[in-house]
Amino acid sequence: MKLIRLAHKELKRVPVRRELRNISEAGRKHFGSWNDTILAAGLKPHRSHGHRMYKRMNAKASDGHLCDSISEAIIDNWLTKRGIVHLKGTRYPDTNFRADWVIGNTFVEYFGLLKDSPRYDREVRRKRNFCKKQSIKLVEIYPTDLYPKIALENKLNL
Repeated sequence: MKLIRLAHKELKRVPVRRELRNISEAGRKHFGSWNDTILAAGLKPHRSHGHRMYKRMNAKASDGHLCDSISEAIIDNWLTKRGIVHLKGTRYPDTNFRADWVIGNTFVEYFGLLKDSPRYDREVRRKRNFCKKQSIKLVEIYPTDLYPKIALENKLNL
């Protein structure tokens, strides 16, 4: 519990399970789930047991951008901390798609739910195909680029 509360204090938010892999499995076994472990630590979990993984949960980044997940907020905060100018939620040209971020002429997407939902996977394929046809540079970020340690420098060519 101390590690969870310490992470909460350092991160200024409730830690996600992937950030505390070394204790998340023990917490799940002891309390029944990660959410119950978070509750036992006296914190509020990110989503209820009934929510599916692809249900959006808004989080606010330090620059005020509304993000669709804690992971998106982590990325947005990382960009802000490094002074990287970025736009959030910009539309792809002539479509209803929205990019997670646009940095210069590059579209940046966090595909955190890839392979969790056929519908989500179809949307990812459509975005990839659109960018390829329109010669738009697309940078794809995955959970492995964030957890257990943020590794975005090479991904974003910084």
